[in-house]
Amino acid sequence: MKITLHYIGNKILSEGISLADEELQLNEKMTDLLKDYFLGSFKSEETYHFYSDTYLVNNPVYKVASGIFENSSDLLAWSKNLGRLLYESAENPRIQGGDLFVVYFPATDENDVDKVGFFKTEKKEPFLKVFPNKLEPIEVDKGFSLSKIDKAALIYNKDKEKGFVLSVVDNNKNGDMYYWFEDFLKVRQRTDEYFHTQESLNLFKDYIKKQLPAEFEVLKADQADFLNKSIKFFKEKEEFNLEEFNNEVLGDEKVIESFNAFKTDYEQDMQINIAEEFPISEGAVKKAQSKFKTIIKLDTNFHIYVHGDRNLITQDKDENGQFYKLYYQKEQ
Repeated sequence: MKITLHYIGNKILSEGISLADEELQLNEKMTDLLKDYFLGSFKSEETYHFYSDTYLVNNPVYKVASGIFENSSDLLAWSKNLGRLLYESAENPRIQGGDLFVVYFPATDENDVDKVGFFKTEKKEPFLKVFPNKLEPIEVDKGFSLSKIDKAALIYNKDKEKGFVLSVVDNNKNGDMYYWFEDFLKVRQRTDEYFHTQESLNLFKDYIKKQLPAEFEVLKADQADFLNKSIKFFKEKEEFNLEEFNNEVLGDEKVIESFNAFKTDYEQDMQINIAEEFPISEGAVKKAQSKFKTIIKLDTNFHIYVHGDRNLITQDKDENGQFYKLYYQKEQ
């Protein structure tokens, strides 16, 4: 592993930059610690690629990554260029300056690929140094936590002609949503199985919650049932097929026709194309589950969580008002 470290301030605040003249020379223990910290920053399977409004080679960060992959011995020079690019990208006074690590990870075996990582730490936290039996046993200092990186990008040396494959995170947006992804890296999400799974689930959720009740007389319990069936379909299947989904989840021909029209409008509005057949990404399904909450809220008194059989819940009304009737075998 080869690593360089630079300080990059905020351009608008004229904080300047401090570029190192040599690579970091670290002992094995520190190298392993930083490697685990850097590579452990990426929890999502969502991937990106570099892009340009003209030609891909005109993306300056793509050019830096390509240069490092071509000759890792030039890491220091390329990392300085990257530091200058990052400084020029800071056009918001809320963006925090910080330390920029540029790291080259060589492939570990024939199934691995070289990787280049850009890691920026911004938030420094106070911590205590304890020296027992000394005149001043406790000192306060500041540093960055190893629990979560502020900003990171890991570029895999594959699909170069399509803008490489990247994992990207930004855990400290500082009120600027575009600084890391757009202004600096200039990346877009790749249209892989994670993307198609993610966008399909977003599409179905929006249709069931917004369009379905607007066109058809459906109860909240029916909406909950559709949501449950949708997420269950994705959890149980390995491959997605739109026709199969329509038949198993939506069922009714008029609902299917309505959904297909909604899908066309959704894709046009979002300027995306969602495949009708693709391998289902387990990671995307897990991430989306929390958005498929099937809760019926009754005034401010009760919430009904619907997890299973739609036939075990009915709705009616009497002289006292509306009510739900729930059937169950055992109280837990």
